[in-house]
Amino acid sequence: MKSAPKARLHHQPARSQAIATARPASGFLVRFGPPFSIILLTFVVFLPTLQNGFVNWDDEANLLENPHYRGLGWEQIRWMFTTFYMSVYRPLTWIPLGFDYVVWGMNPFGYHLTSLLFHCANAVLFYLIAVWLLSLAMPAMAASRLPLCLAAGFAALCFSLHPLRVEPVAWGSGSSDLVVAFFSLLTILCYLKAARPPEDGLRRWLWMGVTWFCFGLSLLAKGSAVPVPLALLVLDVYPLKRLKPDPRTWFGPRTLHVLLEKIPFLLVAVPFAIIAVLAKQSTGAVAPTANITLLARSMQSFYGLAFYLYKTMVPLALSPLYPRPIHFDPWAWPFVLSGVVVFVITISLIVASRWWPAGLAAWAYYVVILLPLVGVVTYGPQIVADRYSYFACLSWAILAGSGMLYLWRLWAARKVSEPVFVLLNGLAGLVLVVMAVMSWKQTQIWHDSERLWKHALALDDKSSFAHNNLGLALAKRGALDEAINELRRAVEVDPAFVEAFTNLGNFLAQRGARGEAIVYLRRALQIDPAFANAHNTLGNVLADTGALDEAIEHFRKALQSKPQSAMTHYNLARVLAKRGDMEEAIAQYREALEIDPGDVDVHNNLGLLFLSRGNIDQAIEQFREALRVNPNYAKAYFNLGKVYAQQDRLDEAVENFQKALQIQPGVAEIHENLARVFARQGKRKEALQEYQEALRLLQARSQGGGGS
Repeated sequence: MKSAPKARLHHQPARSQAIATARPASGFLVRFGPPFSIILLTFVVFLPTLQNGFVNWDDEANLLENPHYRGLGWEQIRWMFTTFYMSVYRPLTWIPLGFDYVVWGMNPFGYHLTSLLFHCANAVLFYLIAVWLLSLAMPAMAASRLPLCLAAGFAALCFSLHPLRVEPVAWGSGSSDLVVAFFSLLTILCYLKAARPPEDGLRRWLWMGVTWFCFGLSLLAKGSAVPVPLALLVLDVYPLKRLKPDPRTWFGPRTLHVLLEKIPFLLVAVPFAIIAVLAKQSTGAVAPTANITLLARSMQSFYGLAFYLYKTMVPLALSPLYPRPIHFDPWAWPFVLSGVVVFVITISLIVASRWWPAGLAAWAYYVVILLPLVGVVTYGPQIVADRYSYFACLSWAILAGSGMLYLWRLWAARKVSEPVFVLLNGLAGLVLVVMAVMSWKQTQIWHDSERLWKHALALDDKSSFAHNNLGLALAKRGALDEAINELRRAVEVDPAFVEAFTNLGNFLAQRGARGEAIVYLRRALQIDPAFANAHNTLGNVLADTGALDEAIEHFRKALQSKPQSAMTHYNLARVLAKRGDMEEAIAQYREALEIDPGDVDVHNNLGLLFLSRGNIDQAIEQFREALRVNPNYAKAYFNLGKVYAQQDRLDEAVENFQKALQIQPGVAEIHENLARVFARQGKRKEALQEYQEALRLLQARSQGGGGS
């Protein structure tokens, strides 16, 4: 009876011994198993993003309507490195998009695949960082390879599977947050290698040089990487312990080099920070201080800090848009409560830092990374956004991993029973499963524009921006009445929403209510007299009513505000030609082609102008150029057929009319012109068939009351 306890005592220490010897026992599986598992699980959870399309929130402007990034030639590379397109300087973000276009064209599958691969790569980089930081924070567990890797893997999955990560991965225009995070994570990883003892020698400076280089790349991806040097300073305090918590001791002879090595970071970061703000201000994206006071910006910052922390713990009701209140009251209870929460957390962590420095380090990292994104510089219609949490919330995932590693430490020291140990690890696994399911569902919200904005409005019906964008999506699929209703709701929520007034006027005009459309468009110009889209749309409506001179005046005003609008040059040329100003119309069409050489409608209309002036060779050249750009452009085939018929090149005329009919078989005018050519060729049977088909289509058109 007494021998059993002795045997038990003999075997009990094997628990810690097994942990300590896990590394040689597990080998390849422990080293490479967690990274591969992280990639696999992350890829599977975000797999629905590959079925998503582009949405009408920046994707149209960035991708669908922007020809400049399409390719990796010198012209595209030069544009990427010299443009502030959409008020952001981000050349290294454009390069993957240019690659996507080369490989996939405009298929959204490829763009989303690239984003998902970046997210998987970021998860693995974060895993490597987590291994390093956890081993520094708990040196007693550094030799225990299996628990260390499992804890780091748990941290990486808490990051990669969290529903807050969905927006930048599932949104085509959100890829910039993935690219900047990739280079920022590389910066941190290289810095950890550079700071590894011993801190002197060539190896350290080589790694520090690589760190500076990676940081420069992160800034070229997006200006949001500017606070990274401050994050490195936080790591210097804990867990690297190169600096003491008291900043007054940092300037001593033993630690001054830690600050001096940050100078290259600052020399690069400060100019990029200035450029980022000026780029936003140049397009009016940044709200001036007169509109949003310093108090309001501060309260918005407190709200953002509290918001992302709360959503990290309770990721429910995530939206693509959290609209900024139209009438911002900094003393409203959500902002005051957020300020109190931030203050309490800060004081509590400072007090607790003596025995739990990791908490204060995690909070400091979180604050410095988020600070430029939570309201200090205010831009866009959102008060917060899920994508802003992508890089900032890494510290909370690290804390989750440290909690798991601490649990292993307690179990090894026999301070936690085995059932409790298994239960807590099971709960950790359950948390990952729940997050994975939530993220899987959240990715599908980004499937298309209509689904996206309906989800946003289900969470907040008072979002004028969401009503406006839902209206655009509905109009695109032909639901014009529903679109108009959404836009009426948008201007009701925000009576100063100039874009919504413009879109409402445009759709009312399309429905035939030109008088009401003009009223809304003039209202838009009262709100913003320089708004180019309103001038352009009003010009089109006035032209349709016959007020050509007034329409031309509005097109010219639109070009004063937005001279690089190919569409406005096109519309102005069309109305000038209608008024008889052929020379100026040709000049405006040429201006449009300078801006967008791939606009087939401009080539076609310019060809028609040349044809009306008897410049047949130039007309043919324009029609052929339109077909070179788009071989399925039926109008150019039709117009070429008419030109060849006039020149008695009947076989070529027949060939082009038939190609036009292959693309658009239901157009009576093409059948009629083809019939005439057949008749001139003496092919009476073919001519009769084409005349009969043209007559049938015309009768169907008249009975249907619309065009073909």
